[in-house]
Amino acid sequence: MAGVADWKTAVNTFPDSARRLPDVAGDAAALARPIDWVGMSNIALPLRVGSDAGGAVQVPASVDVWVDLKDPNARGIHMSRMYLQLQNAFASETITPAGLRRVLQTLVDAQKGLATRARVSLRYDHLLLRAALATANAGWKRYPVEIDASLEDGHLSVSMRFGVDYSSTCPASAALSRQLNADRFAQDFADTRPLAGAVHEWLASERGLAATPHAQRSRADVRVELRPAFDELPLTAFIDAIEHALATPVQTAVKREDEQAFARLNAENLMFCEDAARRVAAALAGDARVERFDARVSHFESLHAHDAVAQISGRGPDA
Repeated sequence: MAGVADWKTAVNTFPDSARRLPDVAGDAAALARPIDWVGMSNIALPLRVGSDAGGAVQVPASVDVWVDLKDPNARGIHMSRMYLQLQNAFASETITPAGLRRVLQTLVDAQKGLATRARVSLRYDHLLLRAALATANAGWKRYPVEIDASLEDGHLSVSMRFGVDYSSTCPASAALSRQLNADRFAQDFADTRPLAGAVHEWLASERGLAATPHAQRSRADVRVELRPAFDELPLTAFIDAIEHALATPVQTAVKREDEQAFARLNAENLMFCEDAARRVAAALAGDARVERFDARVSHFESLHAHDAVAQISGRGPDA
């Protein structure tokens, strides 16, 4: 043990120049060539995002960050600088296009000439308080969000991905069910007079619904590229527009009155996946904040063991 103590004492008496930590990142790279993107993924960070009530709320997020390595002979970037810059920037600043521009420019500048462009991806769950359809209740819904931003030659590109869950009732199944109801009605009331009271009682009974149209939980996954003229991330506005267009968003707090109202909405909005895709496209094509969009709707069928899927894309007005 005395030998170990003597060694530690000897090390601590070395001059600072002799104890300088090695930095092999400065060595020349083998097989030299530029690197398109290098960085880190799945960094755990808190983000400040805008809330419906005004101001900002802090949410846990997973972040990817990248810069290019333009010098073919450089072996590595300054990765710890990137991490600390992200941590400091996102802890104090609400996420906006202008704020993302500043963060990305800082990432490039901190590389001291090694990089010319940068990009980040931010993933988190956005919570919105949603009112019930008929009662005074409300509940929280979670929307998965990914914000992608890149800066190259001074040009900022920002896109958002998010998912919206809704219910879809098959138009074909509804038509087939109505036919069975009509057939059963004709059988049960072939010799009945008068009809009014008997029909009302029959329609309210189990016999009044010979078949139930299958409804299924469905999902719209949307990517929107924003025009640079708008210094906001209109996430809630886009979600509201799509839920309004689809008309059957999944519910949170539900009493019987709300469930009945939901059933009515489903019957009034029978949709194939093609119908749903066109509704989503119509909601986004008229929004001046949209440069272009891509959407995928998936109906997780109750009839089949596979899903019904439609994809659609387009541009904003005058884009």
